[in-house]
Amino acid sequence: MTKPYHVVGIGNAMVDVLAHAEDSFLESHGVQKGIMQLIDMERAVHLYGQIGPAQEISGGSAANTIAGIAHLGGRTAYVGKVKDDQLGAIFAHDLRAQGAEYETPMAPNGAEGETGRCIVLVTPDGERSMNTYLGVTEHLTPADIDERQVAGAEWIYLEGYRFDGPDSHEAFAKAIGAAKAAGGRVALTLSDPFCVERHRDAFRRMIRADVDLLFANRAEMLSMYETEDFDEALARAAAEIDIVACTDSENGAHILSAGNRWHAPAVPTQIVDATGAGDLFAGAFLWGLTAGHDLETCGRMGCVAASEIISHIGARAEADLQALFKDHGLL
Repeated sequence: MTKPYHVVGIGNAMVDVLAHAEDSFLESHGVQKGIMQLIDMERAVHLYGQIGPAQEISGGSAANTIAGIAHLGGRTAYVGKVKDDQLGAIFAHDLRAQGAEYETPMAPNGAEGETGRCIVLVTPDGERSMNTYLGVTEHLTPADIDERQVAGAEWIYLEGYRFDGPDSHEAFAKAIGAAKAAGGRVALTLSDPFCVERHRDAFRRMIRADVDLLFANRAEMLSMYETEDFDEALARAAAEIDIVACTDSENGAHILSAGNRWHAPAVPTQIVDATGAGDLFAGAFLWGLTAGHDLETCGRMGCVAASEIISHIGARAEADLQALFKDHGLL
């Protein structure tokens, strides 16, 4: 029986505010390069006032992944909280315009906090440094999880950043329970090495008990398994999880499953903005998986999609990804 959704994603609903900045700007404003830092509203207002011309684009890690799957023609839905304000309306419109279903109730105007936003500073080398004000998205609760919707998914996709919310573990547990009871499978992305540092024990418990597919990059994988040996970290992950998909920047991606390991080469491109590369890798990989492609092909699709994303500002695809897959002999 065909399920209503290929993938339902759960994450932090954010609007990205993207601006170019020099390394000296990061240093003078105390911004750590290449990672995600949580900031409060006061800090968000201050940084916004200091940056140059900016572009506001709907973002959020899992939302980017879901948008990518929808762009490819997959049946998707997203769960993440915004406020009934200007940025909240932008987020909802942009995601629905990609073809994804988005029905999470907005927080009312009287609620504390605003729609989350991430000030993304892109340096000349294409690296992105993210300064995230979570706002109302931090307060996603189990009540926001529609069990019927989650049960209607072949896969649920859980965003590691979501672990920073006070009720996030309970919300994830509710979603996992509903998905598994209906025969669905669970994918998790680790999101950021510092996120792993904050929540390693909770991640490990979830990985061992419930995760069928783990997405990570090299730094996140090393942090998770507390080793400097990349191959050791991959092997330990593969011993716990059915499918491991780990990106490694210009070295492509490594896919491990059932004692096998494949390497998907990176697709050379001019790096303009690395924001969303991992998100779209995951989106293309999951789309390929639900479309019946083998794991090696899914990894190659992920690398093609990631190369498209880093070639321009913003984390939503601008080119026809299926056409790119055909150009690379993947369809």
